[in-house]
Order: sequence, then structure tokens, then C-alpha cells
Amino acid sequence: MLATTVAYKMRNRCLLMSILALASSVTLATSSFAAEGGPTEHGGVSLKPQMLVQFRGFGITNSMLVTWLVGAGIIVFSQIATRQVKAIPNGIQNFWEWLVEGLHNFLENIIGRDLVQKGFWFFATVFIFILFVNWFGLIPGIGTIGWGHYDGSGNFHVDRPLLRGGNADLNMTTAMSAIFFVMWFVWAIQANGVGGFLKHLFGPKGETTGVVKILMVVIFFAVGWLEVISILFRPIALSFRLFGNIYAGESILEAMSTMVPWLSPILPIPFYFLEVLVGFVQALVFMLLTAVFTMLIAEHQEGPEHAH
Repeated sequence: MLATTVAYKMRNRCLLMSILALASSVTLATSSFAAEGGPTEHGGVSLKPQMLVQFRGFGITNSMLVTWLVGAGIIVFSQIATRQVKAIPNGIQNFWEWLVEGLHNFLENIIGRDLVQKGFWFFATVFIFILFVNWFGLIPGIGTIGWGHYDGSGNFHVDRPLLRGGNADLNMTTAMSAIFFVMWFVWAIQANGVGGFLKHLFGPKGETTGVVKILMVVIFFAVGWLEVISILFRPIALSFRLFGNIYAGESILEAMSTMVPWLSPILPIPFYFLEVLVGFVQALVFMLLTAVFTMLIAEHQEGPEHAH
């Protein structure tokens, strides 16, 4: 029981450190690429995050502020939940332990024990972080409170919201995908070595001899370059998949709230429930894809019993 409690505390601390590091890395990346967004002509959700504060080349956007708030909230919540770890958990400790242990067991059944021990801190972090960033963006007032102008009819239009859905910012999803790409490369080298990594990409597969082996070397060398292109496109696909789904959801909610003014408090409600589900599914998909991509490069290390 003592060993289990100590392992749980260490796992929780790793999660807290990785959440803080992920939020900081995303913040730095978004501050480098964010551009000031003015009023949107189409009246919908702006593609660009709006700059709130800028000081000597470093700026804070509304989407960055959301990542800080969510990251701080997760860290504070988990610290409270694990402040006094009990052998029989209850309350918020029970919820947090259920979440962490559930993710650990779920990933272990997919990618194997060894890879989970190596990368659980990252996979669980991206799931928890993305999930709560997605759900935070659904809170009423996100994207509708800020600076704006009055039109000719006396209606107020928000041009620069104080807060914005974090994953509706392509800068943020790209930053998370880039972090995964770096980690994937590190794990690939650790699992295979430099020579084994190159052999995994370009080496011939199967047992062949003679002229057929020479032909296979040429074919797999060419196929290896296709694999390199596929690997380079993975972070792009990850970032656009998450961004596209979340941005589309926010655009739908925006359209439903402005389509019929007198129904604006009621019409978006069914779509809110849909977006709650979408937020969970997209967090799960991002985590699973990163885990499976890692398993594919290191599956020969795990053995056939884990490659399922």
C-alpha cells in the first residue's frame, strides 16, 4: 500500500510538471506566431488570436491567457486532490486517482507497459490539458466578453474578446504537435539508436537473397523517403485536426447564437452538449494518435505481445 501511494504521488508530480511545461512551451510558441486580430468582417470567430498585452516583442494573446488559466486550474486542483493522500480515496482525490489510473491502464492495454512507463507523463498531459481547454472554451462569456463597438442599432459587437477558446488557435495546436514531434524523435532514437532508426526507415524487410535482395534494397530505400514525408506531415495533421474540429464547433455556436436574436439563449444549447462530446473525443484522438505513432517506431522493442 505504501509503495502504491508513493508511486501515485510521483506519477502525479510528473503530470503536474509536464502540464506546466506544456503550457509554458505553448505560450512561448503562440507569442512568437500570434498576430493582432482586428474586427472580423464576417462577424464570426476570428482565425487569429487577439493581442491583449505586448511588451518588447513579447505579447500575451487571449488564447494564451486561456492556457494559463486552465493549466493553473489543473495544477491547483490536483494539488488539492493529492495534498493528503488516503489509502481509501474519496472526494476529489477519488476523481483524480480514477482519471490518472484509468488513463494509465487504458494506454497500457494499447501500447504496452514499457512505453507507458516511458511516455505516460506526456500522453496523459496532452489528454487532460486538451480536454479541459476544450471544455473551458464552452463556458458562457468566453469569446463574448471584451472590447468592441456599438453598431447603428445600438447593439454591442465584441471585436477583441478577453478570452478565446485555446484550441481554436492554430498556433497552440501546432505548438503541441511540434512538442510531440520532438519527443517522438527522442523516443525513436532511444528505442532504436541512430543506425536502427535509419534501418527502420530505409532498410529492407523480410528474408531475401541474391538479385531479389538488391531489388528490395532499392525499393525500400525509395519507400523510406515516403515514410519520412509521412512522418513530417504527422504534426501538421495533428494540429489541423484538433484546430479544425474545435474552431468549427465554436463557429457553429457563434452562428446559432446570432442567427435568430430572440432565440439566442436557447438555440445553441443542443450544440453545447455536442461540443462537450467533441471536446472529449478530440482530446482522446490526439492522445491515441501520439501514443500509436510512438508504438509504431518502438514496437520491435516491446515484443509481439504488446503490439496490438
